[in-house]
Amino acid sequence: MSTEPAVEHNPAEATPPDTLHSTPPSDDPGATAPQPTEPQLGALRAQDLTCAIGRRDVVAGADFSIRPGETVGIVGPNGSGKTTLLRVLAGVRKPRTGRVLLDGQVLHEIGPRRRAAAVALVAQDEVPPADMLVGEVVALGLTPYLPPWGLGAPREQQQVAQALTAVDLTGFADRPVRQLSGGERQRVLLARALVQDTPVLLLDEPTNHLDVTHQLELLGLVRGLRRTVVAALHDLSLADRYCDRIIVLHNGRARPPAPPADALDPTVVAEVFGVDANRVVHPVTGESHLLITPREARR
Repeated sequence: MSTEPAVEHNPAEATPPDTLHSTPPSDDPGATAPQPTEPQLGALRAQDLTCAIGRRDVVAGADFSIRPGETVGIVGPNGSGKTTLLRVLAGVRKPRTGRVLLDGQVLHEIGPRRRAAAVALVAQDEVPPADMLVGEVVALGLTPYLPPWGLGAPREQQQVAQALTAVDLTGFADRPVRQLSGGERQRVLLARALVQDTPVLLLDEPTNHLDVTHQLELLGLVRGLRRTVVAALHDLSLADRYCDRIIVLHNGRARPPAPPADALDPTVVAEVFGVDANRVVHPVTGESHLLITPREARR
């Protein structure tokens, strides 16, 4: 996510990451009854959402809910509005009509610091500044929780190191961004989002520039974060494998989220993408996989 610039620190607006989802302590130290827990955060709701670029509507009438902790994919042909919809869900772009609710609150009415503590966006076209060090870029994810110039303490350095390890970049903190490959830069941005520690993580084509090993590792990592993850993906096989539900964009409309087997039914894939799709069983694992072939392969 393009983290909002640091603003005047207001403790009431943001909580340090390690206490974001904590349960309040009991008022009675001797109580034995279990204490009520806070509801899981990260529920997203799109209500009659129309997303536009300039004067052109690219997605109209989108209406769906995403449950806390769910991994949802957004797929569709090039130009179908995946990036635009994702940026509206992140609060970066305002909808033409409708609204986005985050845990019952209108997302675009939440202040920048609070929003940055709730939603992180990793954009596909973002390039970290070449003159920064990797650790400095990752540490920007802590901005919503700290006062100006509050970075650099041992605890923050440890958080940065842990995030880099999670994306297979151990020891990269002091490396200049200009020395990184495209795939390494993509993983640095994901590490920044991990440090941001938001209930909602939005990813725009996160596997771009990654080799097949890191594609699988990255999606496996975000799948296990126990956060609400919404990812725009161009690879239907990856969406089928790693998403709980999938939203298909086609002709300016967003089909309601559905399990992969329904969302990527062969008739849907043929209509939307113009290719054949078949489900096959892996001979070793026994898992179902989506096999995509061009129409001409029938001949």
